[in-house]
Amino acid sequence: MSGALPSGQTAPTVLRIVLGKRLRELREGRGLGLSDAARVLDVNQLTVRRLESGQVGFKLPYVRALLELYEVSPAETREFTELTGRANEPGWWHTFRDALPEWFRAYVSLETSASVLRVYEPHYVTGLLQTPDYARSVIGAGFPEAPGDALEQRVELRLRRQKLLDSPNAPALWVVMEEAALLRAVGGRRLMRGQIERLLDVLDHPGIALRILPLSAGAHSGTSGHFTYFRFEERELQDIVYTEVGLTSALYYDQHSDVVTHLETHNRMSQLATARIPDARAYLTDLRKEYGK
Repeated sequence: MSGALPSGQTAPTVLRIVLGKRLRELREGRGLGLSDAARVLDVNQLTVRRLESGQVGFKLPYVRALLELYEVSPAETREFTELTGRANEPGWWHTFRDALPEWFRAYVSLETSASVLRVYEPHYVTGLLQTPDYARSVIGAGFPEAPGDALEQRVELRLRRQKLLDSPNAPALWVVMEEAALLRAVGGRRLMRGQIERLLDVLDHPGIALRILPLSAGAHSGTSGHFTYFRFEERELQDIVYTEVGLTSALYYDQHSDVVTHLETHNRMSQLATARIPDARAYLTDLRKEYGK
């Protein structure tokens, strides 16, 4: 497991990661080491390493000094410094920082910038597809001691994330959901009926694929728990996988072997779900009837 996006640190925006990797490529392209960059900036090598990994904000004087050291052209320098200003701007989720655990901030940044999202969800309807009532019930169960205003802020954050799916740069979303998530009567039968209707509407969305893995499928390679796979258009960004660890932390994998393992697992589960429930619409329509009117 690589710590490119470790939980417990300030979540970098994807643009910061991209610019940091470009700085590293420029340095290595000139045959320079971390010590050379550190000497120019009068900092230690760890600071340069954190800058190149996107874990700290970009100070414009630092960026200009490095670009001069790397003999970057004036035109590319102007472009880079303009992007630096954008990279230092807080993401839209900054206003929800009180409702957003530190270890989940990187997730929202990655989700906002991804071109493809592959999700495996064993327990609940995935957050991007939840109705407001379902989200409120799930979040309330997860944070039973939270005051009402804090609960509503978390719900608002989840609903704000859903706007991504209808944005001009919406990612392709591919969800494999366990049948158990749909049989768990979150908030009661009426609420669940509304949630099933929401999923039926989702089936018409051109950018969303939903697969339902029935209990009858038995044991499979994904039963270890929820994960999300991110793919990006930027060449500097390798695929990343997010998994939750317990109730209060997460891991972000970017090593090729780890990412491929999760990708292959998602493919196998999707194929298994399609084989067992080939018509998700028919299944959801029948399930809606079971939840009554």
